[in-house]
Amino acid sequence: MGEVKQALGLIEYKSIARGLAAADAMLKAGHVELIQATVLCPGKFIALVAGDVGAVQAAVERGFNFDPTFAVDRFVLPNVHPAIFPALTATTPVEPRGAFGVVETIDAASAVVAGDTAAKAGNVELLEIRLARGMGGKAFVFLCGELAAVEAAVRSAENRLAEEGVLVATAVIASPHPDLTF
Repeated sequence: MGEVKQALGLIEYKSIARGLAAADAMLKAGHVELIQATVLCPGKFIALVAGDVGAVQAAVERGFNFDPTFAVDRFVLPNVHPAIFPALTATTPVEPRGAFGVVETIDAASAVVAGDTAAKAGNVELLEIRLARGMGGKAFVFLCGELAAVEAAVRSAENRLAEEGVLVATAVIASPHPDLTF
């Protein structure tokens, strides 16, 4: 799918088997691109898809309603910031520079929302969005840039996540030690 990805959608299941089947239903529901389908801690399954807003909405609804008994969460982010996609796969072609920020969340979905919110809030580079693998279900966003921009981006993500009660913690490091690599 070579076109611009306008929206990002996610479903989360508490069953790996049913989540995988729901992901298949999502992909068959419309013209969307699979960004990630994976098992998370503790024994959950997520599927992320991208495409135009209508197709992503239809796919997410189909996936979530595939088996509501096991469905945990879902979202659609329209007009998603383009930096989200390389950050999700840790392929951002950026060397960490300036200040460093981290937003830690209780689940995968909220980390994606935090990354999108932070990227839209300031002139920052998203380095990585890590989704709940090997972290007991938690997730995080790493970003960098000028100190004021990082502070604004982290604060914006904090405000967005605080409304939903899914924020664990944040940190802004004004001048990271060179031995501290991300």
